[in-house]
Amino acid sequence: MTGRRRTRDTPRPALPRPVRATALAAGAVALCASLTAACGVIPGATGGSGDDPIKVMTWAPQDTDATNKPGMPAMALAYAKWVNAHGGINGRDLEVLTCNDQNDSVGAAKCARRATSENVVAVVGSYSQFGDSYLAPLESAGIPYVGGYGVTNDEFTGALSYPVNGGQPALLAGLGKALAADCGKVALVRPDSIAGDELPAMLDSGLKSGGHANADDQLAAEDATEYGGQADRALHRATEDVTRKGCVVPALGDRTDTFMDSFRRARASYPDVRTATVLGSVDQTVVNATGGASGPYEGAYITSWYPVASDPRWEPMKKVINEEAFGDNRIDPADAGVQTTWIAYTVLKAVLEKIGAGEVSADTVRRTLNGGLRVSTGGLTPTLYWPYEGKLAGVGFPRLVNAHVTLQVVRDGKLVAARKGIGGADGIADLTSVLEHAEVP
Repeated sequence: MTGRRRTRDTPRPALPRPVRATALAAGAVALCASLTAACGVIPGATGGSGDDPIKVMTWAPQDTDATNKPGMPAMALAYAKWVNAHGGINGRDLEVLTCNDQNDSVGAAKCARRATSENVVAVVGSYSQFGDSYLAPLESAGIPYVGGYGVTNDEFTGALSYPVNGGQPALLAGLGKALAADCGKVALVRPDSIAGDELPAMLDSGLKSGGHANADDQLAAEDATEYGGQADRALHRATEDVTRKGCVVPALGDRTDTFMDSFRRARASYPDVRTATVLGSVDQTVVNATGGASGPYEGAYITSWYPVASDPRWEPMKKVINEEAFGDNRIDPADAGVQTTWIAYTVLKAVLEKIGAGEVSADTVRRTLNGGLRVSTGGLTPTLYWPYEGKLAGVGFPRLVNAHVTLQVVRDGKLVAARKGIGGADGIADLTSVLEHAEVP
């Protein structure tokens, strides 16, 4: 979770947690009711009729100095190409528009306004750190946001947001739960940003569930070119308890590997520590680039929303990539963004098939999602559906419906399923009960 720190012109009054959750849930119901009260389709929210293509949008930051997710729009384009090559959906082609949000609030708002002006029926499988910039324009136009990356808490409160994973809250809570039994002092290194401010509470909720003290919270610039000072401070804090091996948790998105370069140079001066992080900050490519089995991630716990990339449940996605995007280096099947986009488009396909020969519009897509549709993702997630108020509404996440995470570990330089630590024999855990006790800022 990243995003540059921003200030608000008018501070919002803080509400007690139960009041805030009730307000969010009530707002969701009221908004959805107001959008569907009028007859016909919301102006500017139709995806065409008859044989016209069904138009959607996928956005993500590309070519910026912070976190980039070029694989997400590339995966969306490959999916549309594959669907259209196999007869479309209900005989209609799928048209995917893409947008670069430039990793700033202005860019995110521009992408949302373009989605509105282009009359897309949904924004699908996207990444942006600036929910407060894009959700309002989408909601005004009645356009659903399906399968965002989960990078900000806004995605778990917006009335027209339909997340497919538990976002950073679930990943950090799962990591904390896994580390509680194995770590002495825990040092978290995270972005000095609005989105980064949300990370410590999530990690601490998992640590507390295992009877562990809170992590030491260390801030770092998300676009730095080196992290020597942060590495030294993290190692110092993690090694204060000489009786137990400490743990360092970098959660800096694309800059995590930059931090690890500094960390490798600094760690020789300190006792041995364990490293751990979340998928999205680290993948197999990063593990390879930092030395594989001899690198700093060997033995590291890494939490993900989904099974490891080698799991056979990913074969349908890999088939699409091989057929329509072979050689496209932007699309890595092990990238959590690519995986999220695949699952989001699986949801979209289920929605469109449910609508059938009827009118496809933002209105009908939204009403189908709100109407109790249950979507199977082939075991990559639990069956997905979106009630107005989920189990985590009490902590301010009324739209968070999937808090499952998998625990992975780097073993002999390979990212594999840990199969222990959290969850059952398959390493899968539902973090709903842990997040229910999180102290969300």
